[in-house]
Amino acid sequence: MIVAGEASGEMYGAQIASAIRALSPETRFFGMGGNCMREAGVETLVDANVMAVMGLVEVVAHLPTIVSGFTTLKKKLHTDPPDLLILIDYPDFNLRLAKVAKKAGIKVLYFISPQVWAWRSHRVHGIGRVVDMMAVLFPFEVPFYQKAGVPVTFVGHPLLDLVKPTMKRDDALASLGLDPQRRCVGLFPGSRRSEIQKLLPVILESAQLLKERMPDLQFVLPRATSLKDEDLAPYLAGSRLEVRVVTGRNHDVMSGCDAVIAASGTVVMELALVGVPHVIIYKMSPLTYQIGRRVINVPHIGISNIIAEKRMVQELLQHEAEPKPIADEIDALLNRPGYAAQMREDFAAMRVKLGNGGALGRVARLALEMMK
Repeated sequence: MIVAGEASGEMYGAQIASAIRALSPETRFFGMGGNCMREAGVETLVDANVMAVMGLVEVVAHLPTIVSGFTTLKKKLHTDPPDLLILIDYPDFNLRLAKVAKKAGIKVLYFISPQVWAWRSHRVHGIGRVVDMMAVLFPFEVPFYQKAGVPVTFVGHPLLDLVKPTMKRDDALASLGLDPQRRCVGLFPGSRRSEIQKLLPVILESAQLLKERMPDLQFVLPRATSLKDEDLAPYLAGSRLEVRVVTGRNHDVMSGCDAVIAASGTVVMELALVGVPHVIIYKMSPLTYQIGRRVINVPHIGISNIIAEKRMVQELLQHEAEPKPIADEIDALLNRPGYAAQMREDFAAMRVKLGNGGALGRVARLALEMMK
């Protein structure tokens, strides 16, 4: 059973399933995921697209859907127990499912550690009781788990293999129907419907300000596979801005951009690996934000900034994530060459810290070893 709760996790789940099947063709897969996992031959008992919410208030609003999904998977663990449960990120949901599996005598491999080193660090002891192996992305996570007596393996970051633009800037823009002679700003509002509701309006307003300052600008928005056109349509229809919407070519879109407005998430790491200057923004419910401020123990929210151990990329959160500050940051990235160049140098240094590729292959081999 493979369980992933959002777009990036289910993309990894699909790759892991394919890697396991290449080594063990008779393996059967089922669980929770989206289009990528279905295409990889995973029977999706629960659709991850309806489960992708973030924040205390947002989760409460979607609680019936989340509980229903959990109940479905819990029942499956008892009626058709797998040889191994692979959990990918999505910690509050997945750690509860790990507890169910452990009681049922099912081995648990957890890929992409909950950020216990950032907040609620006491959770590490509970994780050790329900997880048989923690496969982590970053070297600094290994001693954290070892100190707590939790079995841990450093596998590296899968994005080193998956982030592969196939085109140079001008070719990418031309293939997207955009003008290579004009500067292009990417609009990356996130992969969850809740993020679209909170972030897309302010992103479009920011882009409108930029257009007024620099009329030559053009804009592109990659739609996550977890979203539908109708999720974006009301916001785009209400904007005076012309935006090219693209599906399924995120990395080529990135390579065509001169700068990007990005919702905090996996996309931030992808942009850093491609080498695209960007600004990180995020908004959540006021209650979720106030709780988060009191319990998070790291100075940044962008994972690339956390890895670099410095503020490479500007982060604009809550009341700071407004059109003028966002537009000002993109303006600086486009018109202060030294600023953008320094950011690209920082990205290259960060990449070195992530080691070599092959992370998902290591997870697949680890999974097969655990099933022996």
